[in-house]
Amino acid sequence: MDKPFPLLGLAAFVWMAGTPVKAEEPAPGRYVMERSEHGLIRLDTATGEVSLCRESGETVACRMAADERAAFERELDDLTRRVDALEKARNLAPAPRPSANLPTDEEIDRSIGIMERWMRSFFDMVHSFENKQSTPPAGEGRERAEPDKT
Repeated sequence: MDKPFPLLGLAAFVWMAGTPVKAEEPAPGRYVMERSEHGLIRLDTATGEVSLCRESGETVACRMAADERAAFERELDDLTRRVDALEKARNLAPAPRPSANLPTDEEIDRSIGIMERWMRSFFDMVHSFENKQSTPPAGEGRERAEPDKT
């Protein structure tokens, strides 16, 4: 790998950053490309990253500068270590039992008892309400017809 490329990229960046921009000019695209003696230099105006590009026929291929590549490799290695540690921790943890979240027999019996008491109470209230509706108030005869209970 040639040593001048990172320095050349830095020099291009400093040169491009120092170029005055008039207020009435439209904003440039995200990437600015300049010719150099070694090919093209591409500046990402959003992130400040500089890449060296080479023309090959009708295509242009760009690659990261050496210092950006090293930072990328370090981050990739760090992420790989973190993923490996998480996978190892997951494999060491005991598998959850399918029945771990199910209630015990005692809890089921208690729940059924509560539901049974509630249902008996509810039906007692319904039965009491029906009896009050069917009995005529005091002083009135039983001439009235029973309401239709459907």
